[in-house]
Amino acid sequence: MTRPGLVATDLDGTLVRSDGSVSPYTADVLARVEALGVPVVFVTGRPLRWTEEVFEHVGEHGLAVVSNGALVWDVARHRPHLERLIDPALGLEVCALIREAIPGSTFAVETLDGIGLEEDFLERHAIPDGARRAPVAELFDRPALKLLARHEELSAQEFWDAAEAVVQGRMVITWSSATALLEISAPGVTKASTLALLCADLGVDATDVVAFGDMPNDLPMLAWAGTSYAMANAHATVLEAATHTAPANDEDGVARVLAGLLDL
Repeated sequence: MTRPGLVATDLDGTLVRSDGSVSPYTADVLARVEALGVPVVFVTGRPLRWTEEVFEHVGEHGLAVVSNGALVWDVARHRPHLERLIDPALGLEVCALIREAIPGSTFAVETLDGIGLEEDFLERHAIPDGARRAPVAELFDRPALKLLARHEELSAQEFWDAAEAVVQGRMVITWSSATALLEISAPGVTKASTLALLCADLGVDATDVVAFGDMPNDLPMLAWAGTSYAMANAHATVLEAATHTAPANDEDGVARVLAGLLDL
């Protein structure tokens, strides 16, 4: 292919190694790609507070898509570039539908200020100091970036299928975890739809985008991009959907593909 106009890459399981690091080799390749004038945009399901630790690798364009497309963050100016928020009334309607259809569901709500969790929501990561614990009706007191739903007994696929059946497209449901944790966004909000808005601002066509991912929340982005790579360690649905396969994240797959594409 000709030189890409933009590189879009997921983080966990894709660019970032299993130990949470970005290798020196990958960091060097990303810097060299940016030096050629090709923006590298991180497109992640991570909330802002977990994305900031890799912002040193963001190039001069300084933009990152986080929370599965709900937020485009301006790294240099430390402020939102674009927010695509969940209306509280709709969010609570979806919570009620899921809870009635799938007993045992618990919820958490992500905003720019951080995360709020129901008492029974068992978070697998460290909870920030000052995080709210309250019923979801109290947590949804303002528009939110992302709604999280968790179930302790179902598999991720079972929970996703059951939630999709009852929500019926009112909001976008996806997942990127090995546990039964659903990531729920406002209508029409995906990594792909927000990346498309960002690329329009930058004057980059979808056919000139190279995208990398590993989990179901990457599927819309991989389908939208002109060239798509599933990591060798990717979920089966992602390996089937992508047009190419990259080496695994622990083998610096994104960097190795880019080094080949751009003759680095």
